[in-house]
Amino acid sequence: MSRTIWAGPEQKAPPMDEEQRLRELGYQPVLARRMGGFGNFAISFSVISILSGCMTLYGFGLGTGGPAVMMWGWAGVGLFVLCVGMALAEVTSAYPTSGALYYMADRLGGRRWGWYTGWLNLLGLLGAIAGIDYGAALFTGAFLNLQFGFQPTPGSTFLIFLGILLLHAVLNLFGVRLVSVLNSISVWWHLTGVALIVGALAIVPDRHQSAEFVFTEFVNDTGWASPFYVAAVGLLLAQYTFSGYDASAHLSEETSNASVSAAKGIVRAIWVSWIAGFALLAGLTFAIQDYAGTQNSATGVPPAQILLDALGTGGATALLLVVIVAQLFCGNAEVAAASRMVFAFSRDNALPASARWRKVSSRTQTPVNAVWLSVAVAAVLALPSLYSATAYGAVTAINVIGITPAYAIPVYLRLRAGDRFQPGPWSLGRWSKPIGWTAVGWVAVVTVLFCLPQKSPVTIDSMNYAVIALAAVLVLASVWWYVARRSYGTPAPYGNAREQAEISEGIV
Repeated sequence: MSRTIWAGPEQKAPPMDEEQRLRELGYQPVLARRMGGFGNFAISFSVISILSGCMTLYGFGLGTGGPAVMMWGWAGVGLFVLCVGMALAEVTSAYPTSGALYYMADRLGGRRWGWYTGWLNLLGLLGAIAGIDYGAALFTGAFLNLQFGFQPTPGSTFLIFLGILLLHAVLNLFGVRLVSVLNSISVWWHLTGVALIVGALAIVPDRHQSAEFVFTEFVNDTGWASPFYVAAVGLLLAQYTFSGYDASAHLSEETSNASVSAAKGIVRAIWVSWIAGFALLAGLTFAIQDYAGTQNSATGVPPAQILLDALGTGGATALLLVVIVAQLFCGNAEVAAASRMVFAFSRDNALPASARWRKVSSRTQTPVNAVWLSVAVAAVLALPSLYSATAYGAVTAINVIGITPAYAIPVYLRLRAGDRFQPGPWSLGRWSKPIGWTAVGWVAVVTVLFCLPQKSPVTIDSMNYAVIALAAVLVLASVWWYVARRSYGTPAPYGNAREQAEISEGIV
């Protein structure tokens, strides 16, 4: 019997015993299931964070294709990412665990598939923390510049970045309920913030760019001659923003009715971000007063210059504060998702010193050590920003190149499994194969694109380090495989009571 359950209100799956389902998948429940469906959607929406991704890479988009690529690229990439999200949601419904992508790959393809998927996913999540929080530090520096005349330097920006990481670590130690509340607030903060920014930029400035400029103006500051190549590279803005929606899957062990709620959370986060992000990019681009001045802004943040030129210092400062708070929500949600991945990967003995990282606080039922490890690694990943102006771009590329392939692997393995795959209560039905193959094809294309050099000529400063990061993590994963392969492994489904007790004893 075919089961086709979409996110529509007319098709509601009956709640299932998620704790029993988790035991059937081989794990003893140890995390607090205190997050509802809206909270699960909210964490992915907060991690996607259009006020983080769109704003921090807007300057990148100005030179890699300009308005035309930003606008049409957002529309096109969003459609393909929605396919990836729906395909991933279907597999998430069948395997609602904190391990998420790597657990799915392990179940559908075997231990090695799970192992490499896990390492790619972990690289992407940790790179995302670094990229999001360093972006928030840049915007904080721009805010301090407008408000107090503070001149940001690489050193001062890095100190702000460390302070933001510390804040997010502390907030995550209070438990998933606080994380859920903050994410719920984050949804309305993001949507209201976009409405305020777009509304102010539409009403206040005396002059706006034409629709022809916004949707057809092509700008190439990359040094490459091919417009097609430049447009392809320019898709990074949208693809970087549309990442992190696996957070809903990573928090599934803490979500009620996760087999449905986590799947719906992924899909809803993408399409809501798709619509709101298009409005935000259009609002910013219509309000550009001086293109060259925006690119070379003294604040170091082009969107801040657009707000400054269009609204004056007072308006720009107020809206910049709205953006910074949204970015802080985003980073906090990403730390939650990454720490659950660290916890789950350690639970299956995949990381060095796994016994340390999988410990869960008996008071808050939070993986405390996994939280600290996540922010510590993020700090290390951003260290090169002290010495190179292009390091931030490298960090964002690390995020995309790690996490994007990890999304496609479980989907590919589900397609390869055919009828052997047993869908959960949220399924695409007859659309599963066309949507799944579209998702896999898109991920293959963007993975190649984001390994290509973005500037010409290629120098140490302008080189795209994503390919090096990808090679490094694959080498590390391969080497560690031969060290840990005997101890690594997801538990057998339907484990007996003794096996579950042993799992529990190793975690709590």
